[in-house]
Amino acid sequence: MVNVAVINIKSLIKILLILFVVIFFIYFVQGLSINLDKLAFSPFILNQTIPGIATTNDSDFSSIETSYIEFKSPLQFLLNSQLPVMSSIKIATHESENNIAEEPTIVENNNTDNTIEHASTNIETQVIDSGVPNKYTNDYQGVEIKNGTNYTLTDDILNYEGLEINQSDVMIFHTHTCESYTPTENFAYEESGTFRTTDLDYSVVRVGNSLTDQLTSYGFNVVHDKTYHDYPAYSGSYGRSMATVKNLLISHPNTDIIIDLHRDAIADTSYAPSIKIGDEVVSQLMFVIGTDGGGLEHPNWQKNLQFAVKVQKKANELYPGLFRPILLRNSRYNQQLGKAACIIEVGATGNTLEQSMASMKYLARVFSSIFD
Repeated sequence: MVNVAVINIKSLIKILLILFVVIFFIYFVQGLSINLDKLAFSPFILNQTIPGIATTNDSDFSSIETSYIEFKSPLQFLLNSQLPVMSSIKIATHESENNIAEEPTIVENNNTDNTIEHASTNIETQVIDSGVPNKYTNDYQGVEIKNGTNYTLTDDILNYEGLEINQSDVMIFHTHTCESYTPTENFAYEESGTFRTTDLDYSVVRVGNSLTDQLTSYGFNVVHDKTYHDYPAYSGSYGRSMATVKNLLISHPNTDIIIDLHRDAIADTSYAPSIKIGDEVVSQLMFVIGTDGGGLEHPNWQKNLQFAVKVQKKANELYPGLFRPILLRNSRYNQQLGKAACIIEVGATGNTLEQSMASMKYLARVFSSIFD
């Protein structure tokens, strides 16, 4: 797939200045003979000091959790994630970034498939101790929540009994389309960055395929968008995915359940939140719910949180430990676009693609138990 970044003249000048700084930086570092491979830089810092080509209408974070960092030589990271943009520049003087999203790759699936293997219930579960922090601040009917905002979570905010949403239609997309997992013999892939690949057969998109198939087999109408939002430039991912979702809602205006499917952005193979369900080890899941705490308008955040609480409560009944505590944040993560919009983190970098795909049948079973 061809990825073309469209910029204006002013942006081109900025790019040239950035390249000058980079070249000077490389020359300087080589002169001092510093072993840069021993340095660890966060992508978030790089995105702030060397901005991406595009801007975003919302907060754009390279990681949901901040207890770990993706490790990479700064020069290698820059060459792999930012400079490829230069090979596909097209100059335009009157277009904005939100109007240049590539033609989305969409799969609409509304046919029930009886050949899909469904998850069983009434089976034993056991959370595997993998050193994953599961701290929480609130417990509502057994649902644990880590509140990262200044809001006091009252029963009125968390009670989902009055939540009314369209339960039949589901939209799945990926803000960080290239997120991938620890390679295995059956799922070895070529990295385009640290735990990232542009091959959709080995990225979190493959997990989205599994969820789509499972939900469809239960009778849900599913739209799965596979547009690249974090390639070739990582910065601005949320702005690009916002444009994608807005376009999808034009043709699917009644969709309330909007899932941004991710892999937890932790670059450490030892970090693998997992649960054993029966004889199968699968990736744990985590809701990330945004609010208007960052100052941006978000009228739907309480509904989004209620939806997550409702799903997680049912998951606790069917598969205790499938979900880690809900993470409530100040940023919106584009969730203002739906009444049941959410991020779902599927495992982390230490998990395998097999484990993450397998967990989708349990998530789909939870959905079917709630909305059937």
